[in-house]
Amino acid sequence: MSRPPLEVADLIRAAGTTFYQGSQKWFTWLHLKILTAIVCCRTSTLGGHIDQCSRCGHRAISFHSCRNRHCPKCQSNARDRWLAARRRELLPVPYAHVVFTLPGQLAPLALQNKSEIYSLLFRASAETLLTVARDGRHLGAEIGFFSVLHSWNQQLLHHPHVHCVVAAGGLSPDLTRWIAARSGFFLPVRVLSRVFRGKFVAGLRELHATGKLGFHGALAGLAAPVAFAAVLRSLFRAEWVVYAKRPFGGAEHALRYLGCYTHRVAISNHRLVALENGEVELPWRDSAHHNKKRLMRLALDEFLRRFFLHVLPPGFVRIRHFGFLAHRRRAKLLPLCFVLLAATAESQSVISKPERDISRSLWTCPQCGGPMAIVERFTAAEARLRAPPPPSQQQ
Repeated sequence: MSRPPLEVADLIRAAGTTFYQGSQKWFTWLHLKILTAIVCCRTSTLGGHIDQCSRCGHRAISFHSCRNRHCPKCQSNARDRWLAARRRELLPVPYAHVVFTLPGQLAPLALQNKSEIYSLLFRASAETLLTVARDGRHLGAEIGFFSVLHSWNQQLLHHPHVHCVVAAGGLSPDLTRWIAARSGFFLPVRVLSRVFRGKFVAGLRELHATGKLGFHGALAGLAAPVAFAAVLRSLFRAEWVVYAKRPFGGAEHALRYLGCYTHRVAISNHRLVALENGEVELPWRDSAHHNKKRLMRLALDEFLRRFFLHVLPPGFVRIRHFGFLAHRRRAKLLPLCFVLLAATAESQSVISKPERDISRSLWTCPQCGGPMAIVERFTAAEARLRAPPPPSQQQ
């Protein structure tokens, strides 16, 4: 993919110190660390290396990446490595995509308590899927899935939700057979919605009772148990949004599908259209009008404020596994799933075939297509020594 003409790093540089000075009330050391990493990513500031083609000898210089998980330029390789590790875990069955979304009235509370609310979102959605799937009236099986947290919508506003990718079927309670979901249907959305709401509100009540929630600014009044209880009661007045896609494809289809969700950041560089007169222009899909494509203009400082809304707490895990894919159960139950599914040689080849591509170089020679290999590394200081003098000194 070609390099986009405009990047988030360019917008940060264009904002200069004015954005930082106007954001000191909420801008923390973590935000500053991410900002610095994005600006320095793939520049001489981080050093680099020289690649050489093993066929034709063509050489090229590459600067190092920052590897920060919020950086728009550093996610493709991380995604490819993660998908490669998941290939052997994909079962030869259809997969379902289920999305659990928090109501808008909880977004301010989530912003002030990201670690607690996001963790509760993972737990409540996972327990909902596991509970409903175990019910004999629906599936009667132990399912396995992974969940990915996203905290944004198309307009970069705070919109916490989790994407769950689930094998459309599961293990019977006695672990002796595979129970497949009905064709074209996984689990009832209305049931999922109400169970999810109940579990999440119960979790909120427990977090408040144990003093694990913080309330600041306009939310300070919710520290009182009576006020918080009133908010919890109001959450039952509307249905919560749960989306379930019809089971689709098999292992290879699921693998391509997962790449769209696993390592996304709030916005990719390729969505940035232009920066003019201090305003950023970017496209978005209007879901309220049949996903019609529109263009949005945001002041530069407002764009950066929205971008940094989605910074995750340090060490927070945004991809989690549950059911028979949970880390403590995977080694025992995943092989059992393959045995019970009696995976054919053809289905095994679909899963293992892409693994031969893992060893291929991530970058091929632009001249002959051969693999590029690192032949020399250099530090930031060495990069400065090799660089030509600035124009002012070129006399």
